[in-house]
Amino acid sequence: MAPFTLFAPAKVNLALHVLGRRDDGYHDLDSIVAFADVGDRLTFTPAGRFAITTSGPFAAALPAGGDNIIAKAWNAANAIAAKRGRAIAPVTVHLEKNLPVASGIGGGSANAAAALKGFLRLADITEIDDEVTAAGLAIGADVPVCLCGVPCRMRGVGERITPLQGFTPLRAILVNPLVEVSTPAVFKGLALEKGQSCGAAIADARDPASWRNDLAEPAIALAPVIGDVLNRLAATRGVTRAFMSGSGATCVGLLEDDASMPDFDPGWWVARTVLG
Repeated sequence: MAPFTLFAPAKVNLALHVLGRRDDGYHDLDSIVAFADVGDRLTFTPAGRFAITTSGPFAAALPAGGDNIIAKAWNAANAIAAKRGRAIAPVTVHLEKNLPVASGIGGGSANAAAALKGFLRLADITEIDDEVTAAGLAIGADVPVCLCGVPCRMRGVGERITPLQGFTPLRAILVNPLVEVSTPAVFKGLALEKGQSCGAAIADARDPASWRNDLAEPAIALAPVIGDVLNRLAATRGVTRAFMSGSGATCVGLLEDDASMPDFDPGWWVARTVLG
């Protein structure tokens, strides 16, 4: 095989409604998801044994060994291939890590989805069927929507995905103050008991005025700088909406044509993008 590269785009939650906590401890969500044109890149190269190498501005923050989500995707892909009587030749996967880690824009999930697709491609498996989607869900709740890779409404714990037809691309800016926010800690901040309901579902998947992110408040309690970023975005000319993605700390500003950007802290990660 010749080496090939797959793009792993940032995943942005345009809405993230928490409907309640289930009896199994997981939270029921209702979310609008779109993908950015910024992200990580995975390059697959034939090798004598499976290995992962990294580069990029956020490579040092990645977990090593078996805790790496790409290694989990390797194991999942091999299990799928074996069930179908196929084998996956070993490769070196080089991850160019351009997205901040633990930042609410699905970098790890996007990496897992791209890795799973790449490994299965080596076994000549290209269809994202129910078995592949289930394997992705076992790796992480956001992996199935990243396997889909188009604007979607995502419900349940991430397993119920409906592509949004006619989605209009959105110009945006992503700003992360480079503080890591623990997703379990943010959900814990909601203080929901098992079986307890929370907010209402999305009323209209086409109406941003009805959208919210129920994780913003507990995330800001853990990292108040998120509130500072949101306030600066909201006060900027040409920003039509400012909100947090996922469990944070990345904040998003949707932009008009003539939007002007303030001078953010030079230590923050800032990226202009198109969501679609």
